[in-house]
Amino acid sequence: MNKFYHSVYLFSDRCSGCFTCLKRCPTQAIRIRDGKAFIISQYCIDCGECYKHCPHHAKRCRRDEFAKVRAEFPYLVALPAPTLYSQFNHLEDVNIVLTAILRSGFDDVFEVSAAAELVSEATHKYILDHPEQWPLISTACPTIERLIRVRFPNLIPHLLPILPPMEVAAKLARERAVEKTGLREDEIGIVFISPCPSKVAFIFAPLGLARSNVDRVIAIKDYYPLLLSHMKEAEKDVQQLSHSGRLGKGWAVSGGEALGIKSNEYLAADGIENVIQVLEDIEDEKFEPGLQFVELNSCSAGCVGGVLTVENAYLAKTKTTRINHPEPFLKTDSSCLTNHTLEDFVWSESIKYEPVYSLGEDIFESMENMKRMEHILECLPGLDCGCCGSPTCKSLASDIVKSTGKARIEDCIFLDRKKAADLLGQPEPEEQTTDSKE
Repeated sequence: MNKFYHSVYLFSDRCSGCFTCLKRCPTQAIRIRDGKAFIISQYCIDCGECYKHCPHHAKRCRRDEFAKVRAEFPYLVALPAPTLYSQFNHLEDVNIVLTAILRSGFDDVFEVSAAAELVSEATHKYILDHPEQWPLISTACPTIERLIRVRFPNLIPHLLPILPPMEVAAKLARERAVEKTGLREDEIGIVFISPCPSKVAFIFAPLGLARSNVDRVIAIKDYYPLLLSHMKEAEKDVQQLSHSGRLGKGWAVSGGEALGIKSNEYLAADGIENVIQVLEDIEDEKFEPGLQFVELNSCSAGCVGGVLTVENAYLAKTKTTRINHPEPFLKTDSSCLTNHTLEDFVWSESIKYEPVYSLGEDIFESMENMKRMEHILECLPGLDCGCCGSPTCKSLASDIVKSTGKARIEDCIFLDRKKAADLLGQPEPEEQTTDSKE
């Protein structure tokens, strides 16, 4: 039952079964069985929390290697995330970074922050035109989209149906490269320089469109050393390549996207636990009417907190403010478009609810399994300690019913085997014995 492509995966050889990831996962996608963790694919939203907190580096993230990508395409275009600028000390001109990108082996560069300003304009227009959908929820973070898709189905109609800046930038960059070089579209590689694993997963399983415009994704943390080695040379001959202002570059931090809606009726939250609380409150209608827009980032402080970055998230947030200070608020708007209108960046496909937490294939099986689950839950102590290998008593009961990872009620360390068998009306498990030789 693989609902999504995943960039985050387990490297079991390094796993010690320490329970850290079990307690950190916001969607209860991790179990510990036989001393090793495993990820329940359909629950995972690629937030990277397990990757960030695993003390044994047993969680990995799939992404591309720049050297291999460079050899794969005749012409390569870089899409630097706005977060990239905040990774450097004492940076006064982002054009130095963009020039260094060209020196490192790319043929062209297109700022995602420039596309972000176009998305901001489209968002502002869409919010004004669709008050019946208020509050509209940002779709810039793929993790949030997946979270809503599997856990908050009632909020799907509130998702902002506009492509994320990465996709808009990729679309425009490819068209510019084709016009500039005369090459075929498949000869041009569009490479996103990403701060997080969810963007990697997005290009393989995009939401709102049939196929991603991005060809490959490299991580900021992998590309950073190479880029840093070209910075000094780039300073000597800086090319004026930046086409975005404070608004677009500000998307790197929490609250940056919300500035583009030109309204004070918004809410911005970051950190996956805080995001879940906000979504629950929206679902429970705890906010007063009139809230227009909700910006949510799964990473603390915004995209600068992505696990594929190199700088401390909050220091990077400060650097973003400092870098943006001399910039004009806006440089890119729809007047820059020649072959498109803002309506071209609206979703071409709808998003559907994925009931990954259901207990059965139909309502009858689900009801029957619910009764079994409730009975099992009554037998458990309700401590939610995680020592059984499931994050909570409720998840253990669900695992038993759904036969997930060979879960058994005997896994609870607070129930002896005889009591567990009696509670479930089952024969007591036979003790294993070994014959001894005299």
